[in-house]
Amino acid sequence: MKINKVCVLGGSGFVGSHLVSKLYERGYSVSVPYRNINRAKHLTVLPTVSLVEADIHDPDALKKLFRGVDAVINLVGILHEGKRGAFQRAHVELPRKVVEACRATGVKRLLHMSALGGDPDGLSRYQRSKGEGEALVRAAHGEDLAVTVFRPSVIFGPEDRFLNLFARLLFWMPIFPLGSPNAKFQPVYVGDVAQAYVASLNNPATFGQRYELCGPTVYTLQELVEFVARVKGLKRTVMPLSDEMSSLQAMVLGLMPVKMLTHDNYLTLKTDAVCGCPFPEVFGIRPAALEAEAPLYLAGIQSPRFKEFIDEAKR
Repeated sequence: MKINKVCVLGGSGFVGSHLVSKLYERGYSVSVPYRNINRAKHLTVLPTVSLVEADIHDPDALKKLFRGVDAVINLVGILHEGKRGAFQRAHVELPRKVVEACRATGVKRLLHMSALGGDPDGLSRYQRSKGEGEALVRAAHGEDLAVTVFRPSVIFGPEDRFLNLFARLLFWMPIFPLGSPNAKFQPVYVGDVAQAYVASLNNPATFGQRYELCGPTVYTLQELVEFVARVKGLKRTVMPLSDEMSSLQAMVLGLMPVKMLTHDNYLTLKTDAVCGCPFPEVFGIRPAALEAEAPLYLAGIQSPRFKEFIDEAKR
């Protein structure tokens, strides 16, 4: 299987931007569909990347996008549902449409972003929808379509909405009431996730496989928040909430116009996002430690890995 042209759904997002840059570095021709050009224009500096205005939820638009493409990468996902049914639309219906469009246009390779904890029988709607979408994509693997699925823990990096969110909140809150303080994560660096996708693309050993992606260390949510406070030089009191108060906090915050946390997120946090194995050896990656990368971007300093990404984009 020879892959030259790749279509990346979600290519203008956090993980997508890093992945598209790495694909460009490797000489791939990449197309990235968008609905809002302001969220994708940072990719225009990459000569072999084309931006295409399209509604990826329209089956006909997907078929048009995939014609002449050798591989499709689906990174689309949402953390907050907003309107009821949004999880189902993004995590189940879209993957089904992607598989159908791949087969209709002769695309032979599909890489899919799932998540640790994704399970059709999960506690939260997020977990159930992720699990259902993953299952239907894996079921599509066969002679006509080689599928690889990735299940990362929480992903950190310069533009993340995880550690950076806590940094902003801690700035304004000397006493920080923290729900689900004992929830466990094994954060993985965005550059390592992107590199795993690139390494998998042309590797037959990864066809039909599912990979969990985690960093080297497990942390509780409280440990991560306290880490951010230390890095930012903020003397803050983190007040861990009981399970009952965590549930109440999530319900209240879920009523806010801007969603930072919902009750569905609270249910998701009851399942630890940790890997049962080391970073997959097939990718030849030694995963970056949170302590090595996060302090640099939280302090406004470019890490060596991120600087390489920026420098390459400017060429």
